[in-house]
Amino acid sequence: MTGSWWEDAYNNQAAIDRMVSRSIQWLSNEKSDAKAWDVLFRYFNRVHGRAERGYKTGEKIAIKVNLNNTTDHGTTNRLNTSPHLTMSLVNQLINAGHVKPSDITVLDPSRFVPANLYEKIHAVYPGVVFVDHIGGDGRVKADFKMNAIPFSLAGGNASGIATAAIEATYLIDASLLKGHVNSGVTLSAKNLFGLTSINPDWHKNAHDHFNQNRDGTPSYSTFTDFLGHKDLGEKTMLFLIDALYANDLVDDPPHLKWKMAPFNGNWPASLFASQDGVAIDSVGLDFLRSEWPNLADLSYCDDYMREAALADNPPSKTFYDPEHDGTKCTSLGAHEHWNNATDKKYSRNLGKNQGIELYTGPI
Repeated sequence: MTGSWWEDAYNNQAAIDRMVSRSIQWLSNEKSDAKAWDVLFRYFNRVHGRAERGYKTGEKIAIKVNLNNTTDHGTTNRLNTSPHLTMSLVNQLINAGHVKPSDITVLDPSRFVPANLYEKIHAVYPGVVFVDHIGGDGRVKADFKMNAIPFSLAGGNASGIATAAIEATYLIDASLLKGHVNSGVTLSAKNLFGLTSINPDWHKNAHDHFNQNRDGTPSYSTFTDFLGHKDLGEKTMLFLIDALYANDLVDDPPHLKWKMAPFNGNWPASLFASQDGVAIDSVGLDFLRSEWPNLADLSYCDDYMREAALADNPPSKTFYDPEHDGTKCTSLGAHEHWNNATDKKYSRNLGKNQGIELYTGPI
């Protein structure tokens, strides 16, 4: 690759559009994008006590992208959520989901919306709102409701949550498939950290209870609180993992093509989609550690997934109550690992009635 991974020359917008369309349809078991979105909204509203109803005009949707590798509004070659994938998602919401552009917010309150992402979407949908840490250049400066997430255990972590997330009726968590020093991976749960009132200079932030115990003993996980909070994971109606390129390192540009099947020496060029934030991170971890078994800090990095899946009775015996309202979290999703990296089968692929199913659609 002689240019930048995010350039049009290296991203087929029509193919990415088809990828998003098929993912939504497969996830909902529908054959049109409009019906697929209606099913996803109806399911989400039903399980959240709002009866089985679809999207209502005027409800706001916030898309949390991962722009961790930005330092200003300029364009960087370090890996962030794909502008092309974000464009496809926004286009889907507007044209199939019947959401007004002004009711869609693309945000990373802890970082900066770069020019390559902003300009691609703003040129087509100028009504879409962009929120980042500093505002300006067409972006809105993030503000926060302080003490919105007191956490299940006290610590020094930032406790404010972006008001754009709090005011939204629905969140979409558009994370990346990446390794990460200390925590092993950075997937859907960690992406929600960026909705809190952290400093864009990571050195100035507390990261209490982010890392698994190195001896494998269970421990309280802040990531489980993110997944269980009413304005974060519990407000997320769709979890996506952008694996168009993916990366072994958290900070760098994409630089390694994938050896494992079905990629066979190519970029992964994939998208993961689920309504279960625990299951999608479990699958993401399996892909990462199978392709790059020597990633830093992989040992026991699924601890937060196990804690979240068993949040009503977790191995650490933590009382998970991220709002401190006295209500204990129930299970936040399904966690398991595939049988092997060749077959890539989970419980439901193997005929069981519960657990994860990895569905790749008709090839």
